[in-house]
Amino acid sequence: MSSKARIGLLGPFPMNGGHGTYSYAKNSTLQRKSADAVREKIGEAIAEKLDMETLCSGGKSFHIADFGCSTGPNTFIAMQNILEFVERKYKSQCPTSQSPEFQAFFNDQASNDFNSLFTTLPLDRQYFVAGVPGSFHGRLFPDSSLHFAYSSTALHWLSKVPEELLDKNSPSFNKGRIYYTNTLDKVADAYSSQFAKDMEIFLDARAKELVAGGMLVMTMPGQPNGIPHCETGMGMTVDELQSCFLDMVNEGIISESKVDSFNLPMYSANLEEMKELIQRNGSFNVEKMELTMANGESQLQSYSSYTGRILQMHLRAGMEEIISKHFGTEIIDDLFDRYAMKVENFFHRLQSSERKGALLFIVLIRK
Repeated sequence: MSSKARIGLLGPFPMNGGHGTYSYAKNSTLQRKSADAVREKIGEAIAEKLDMETLCSGGKSFHIADFGCSTGPNTFIAMQNILEFVERKYKSQCPTSQSPEFQAFFNDQASNDFNSLFTTLPLDRQYFVAGVPGSFHGRLFPDSSLHFAYSSTALHWLSKVPEELLDKNSPSFNKGRIYYTNTLDKVADAYSSQFAKDMEIFLDARAKELVAGGMLVMTMPGQPNGIPHCETGMGMTVDELQSCFLDMVNEGIISESKVDSFNLPMYSANLEEMKELIQRNGSFNVEKMELTMANGESQLQSYSSYTGRILQMHLRAGMEEIISKHFGTEIIDDLFDRYAMKVENFFHRLQSSERKGALLFIVLIRK
């Protein structure tokens, strides 16, 4: 689950596969905490809004898809939670009927490490399994074939970098920057526009794939109103990474043009943007939409136990491939060692950003 795979201008870039030191499987506890923070909210939504009697009236199976699954183990934890909530709701609505069989679909880019995913499947799972390779920015399933769709900390990754950011003749040319924090408004507008295009495609595809009454649950990094991008957790994280690149430019390790031609394809939307996009799509009823703390109130203190080295490993698990593709593998160790030293200085700022609400939680029902 979590920010899994994405497509830049150069092609798909999944999270680090395998089970090595810098693998996503070993460095995704922060994403798991975000999923844990909304676990009970998902349970409440299923209990209150999912009509199992109607959904299962036409057959004996219930289909769940995780869009952007990466390599686990987060996706298995979330899938088990959803299954238990759904089964509990079914038993309360249909106490004399046998529970449906569950089919779980794990989706991510074709370049995702599905081998590692499937070799770590829980042996005691109570669902059938299928992998579905392909970008979630498009159709992946037949019409009306899903009952529950889920995506956790993945949809903030764009399908591509806005092309105008790389055009030296464009007013949106993002010189000396790798993101939209502390830069021109036109750059932020280009990111926002690309996110809107991607989300329209995503919602349209899920609207076709979900049955009437089916549920779509999405979590993603969000942008609190009135808070500058540079004061969000994602903004601070990328700004520190950017400063490492600029230091390496000043030291002659990488060229200035290399940085000018590199932008991270990810965006944090605010509530108003999401409301407008969902309303424009018109296929869903909004059951819940809010900004919440990405790691929960009880988890805020846990940041004190993270060292710069640990946070560096989390970031490297997610961004190593996209950076290596552009800059080459030879700078990776140096880059992330620099990041580990810098990041020690802003733990308190990360904690502050969490309290402002950094995670968008959205529950939709297909009309």
